[in-house]
Amino acid sequence: MIDLFGTAAVSAMALCYALEARAPVFVLLFAAACLASSAYALAIRSWPFAAVEVLWAGVAFRRWRTARSSNPGGNP
Repeated sequence: MIDLFGTAAVSAMALCYALEARAPVFVLLFAAACLASSAYALAIRSWPFAAVEVLWAGVAFRRWRTARSSNPGGNP
């Protein structure tokens, strides 16, 4: 079951990354997927992977805030 969660988290990351140019919400969803991937890494006791995913989530969240403030209407 944990492997299924990890696969879903990484798949969501890839999908959201591919769709980031469409709308800022995909950047936010990418950040959430990074956090899910980090949770998976913690569950399998892969501390370096978990730390890197938390960092990626922070970077993505910051990019979302920037994108949202430069595009408040939500239109690309």
